Amino acid sequence: MTRATRRTFLRSVASSLVVGPLLAACGSSASAPTTTAPAGSSGPTVVPTASRSTPASARGRVRIGYLPITDAAPLLLAHAKGYYQEQGLEADQPTMFRSWSQISEALQARQVDVVHLLMPISIWMRFGQQVPVKLVAWDHVNGSALTVAEEIERVEDLAGKTLAVPFWYSIHNVLIQMLLERAGLQPILRGDPSADERTVKLVVMAPSDMAPALANGSIAGYIVAEPFNALAEVQGVGKILRFSGDVWLDHACCVVVMHEEDVTTEPEWAQAVITAIVRAQRFARENRSEAAQLLAKQGDRGYLPQPLEAIERVLLDHEHDRYVQDGVIRHPDWGAQRIDFRPYPFQSYTEALIEHLRRTRVEGDAGFLATLDPTAAHAELVDDRFVRQALDAEGGPAVFDLPATLTRSERIEP
Repeated sequence: MTRATRRTFLRSVASSLVVGPLLAACGSSASAPTTTAPAGSSGPTVVPTASRSTPASARGRVRIGYLPITDAAPLLLAHAKGYYQEQGLEADQPTMFRSWSQISEALQARQVDVVHLLMPISIWMRFGQQVPVKLVAWDHVNGSALTVAEEIERVEDLAGKTLAVPFWYSIHNVLIQMLLERAGLQPILRGDPSADERTVKLVVMAPSDMAPALANGSIAGYIVAEPFNALAEVQGVGKILRFSGDVWLDHACCVVVMHEEDVTTEPEWAQAVITAIVRAQRFARENRSEAAQLLAKQGDRGYLPQPLEAIERVLLDHEHDRYVQDGVIRHPDWGAQRIDFRPYPFQSYTEALIEHLRRTRVEGDAGFLATLDPTAAHAELVDDRFVRQALDAEGGPAVFDLPATLTRSERIEP
């Protein structure tokens, strides 16, 4: 990657109309990245500056970057369980970032080697900003929800209200606009919403600010990754109206992204990393209670700042039957988990996501989507060699409830 390319990318992040949502997506953009200590260690430490600008792959190291959401679980559990080390890698403590802009820039600057990104961000980086990143696996499926104030009974009740999303280029923005359209409502990004005109205003908000904003009435709801929906339930400030996996079955939200250069020049290193992450996904599926305990903040332990009760609510999903009875889950026959871990990046999903992104309102210049061929885009963005081999090492696709053909048809029913 050339220095000029990096400068171009950083200028774009600094000046684009999309940067507001990037900076707001998961908290303060001014905070320096910190490393969250693994379970059993003594707490956060600052990443040493000396090792920030060069690839780690040639030295057998792996540096993980993440945001504090359950989407990051496989990357974190692979560290907690020692799976990177089992693959012969020296694994630094995962680095926690506070915004999507920080983690994107850190990947570009080679401060970290592997990150999870909202899949639409990876599309925007590769094709909107010409940053040569590679999507090498899905990180999880489902794992998000639409949470609303107690008085909201139907999507139609959101007319004249304001909703928060974490970022314009997100599956959350795509899904909420689908739901609003289905209910005969029109999303607006500027101005005031009107019940008479059946408009709903969408705003970008840091996930950590969403539950407080819902509690004080400044928004009527939000759609975001877990565990922020579970937190609203635990705190009694809101209720879940729909789960994202009940709108788009087993959709990817966050994906595993690497430098294309590392994928090309260090394939054995890339394979070791993905093998560890896929093993962690199997562990998370089969040991949900232990996974929650490893992830959640308990004293000076854990990778995520949220309490165990919220993380367990997401991973264990004890109230599934109540959600069905209350009509929160409209498609119980789908058998969708609140969050699940299925690492294969389906081509059909990339293609459908690009098509829906074209119809989704965002701030900033999204013109690159108009000329993007979905099939060609998948081939350029995604490298599935490593995840295929990792799946075989774990016993094959069936272990993850994946079809043997590794093909599927997308099921979307708002």
